Amino acid sequence: MSILVNKDTKIIVQGLTGKTGTFHTEQALEYYGTKMVAGVHPKKGGESWSSGLESAAELPIFASVGEAKEATGADASVVYVPPAGAAAAIIEAIDAEIPFIVCITEGIPVADMVKVKAKLEKSKSRLLGPNCPGILTPEECKIGIMPGSIFKKGSVGVVSRSGTLTYEAVFQTSNAGLGQTTAVGIGGDPVKGTEFIDVLEMFLADDETQSIIMIGEIGGSAEEEAAQFLKDEAKKGRKKPMAGFIAGRTAPPGRTMGHAGAVISGGKGGAEDKIAAMEEAGIKVSPSPAKLGETLLEVLKG
Repeated sequence: MSILVNKDTKIIVQGLTGKTGTFHTEQALEYYGTKMVAGVHPKKGGESWSSGLESAAELPIFASVGEAKEATGADASVVYVPPAGAAAAIIEAIDAEIPFIVCITEGIPVADMVKVKAKLEKSKSRLLGPNCPGILTPEECKIGIMPGSIFKKGSVGVVSRSGTLTYEAVFQTSNAGLGQTTAVGIGGDPVKGTEFIDVLEMFLADDETQSIIMIGEIGGSAEEEAAQFLKDEAKKGRKKPMAGFIAGRTAPPGRTMGHAGAVISGGKGGAEDKIAAMEEAGIKVSPSPAKLGETLLEVLKG
């Protein structure tokens, strides 16, 4: 069973008619026929969207997520709506009880995400993101902006706060001949839906995932919490070989590095603390993102 998404996942696109939505929907349709089933636009319900692909795929556009779900049986939604309207788009998907919502949008105000988070906690939906590259299960389903060409079906689960380093881990594990079960980019915003622990829980429970790569970065305490979770699970006998990396080792305190969540404050969230916590939890931390594949192979060889 693939984590969260597989070849049967039906996806609607919020923000399909914009440039970003169009481009990435075409890429998804070309990736092993990912099931993109409809678009949503409040002013374009009843119209249809045509791709520029040779197959000239057409998708119906609905005025609301609820209508799109009812008509297509969709179980996932991807949000490419600009920052000002993205939180409302996520809330609309939560209200329509979409099981899995992926928000790619960067720059959503934190105050908006606090409202989304409160709504999420009382719902049956799971949110991935915002400000994330999405999720990809090789040769089955691609939601978001990850480059499908570097993926290879295999045995490594990848979870990362950094988009670019997700691709690096995927590229490395493909080259090492290991391949991936699923790669999940959780995003680098301070307030988001899915966290490391949620994905690690799924990877530990998934029989196809035989090893895990976890990529964190400075700021916040998610990596330390994940390390504690892994230590607790190991005591119950649930453990898998793991490699990891922490981005931002050389960042000065108080400086935001790339992501809004990547800031060291109050003496917390520094790279060395995170690395120490991960190593204590049995994760072999790679000295560089370019050595993630090698590092995992070393762990697997024992």
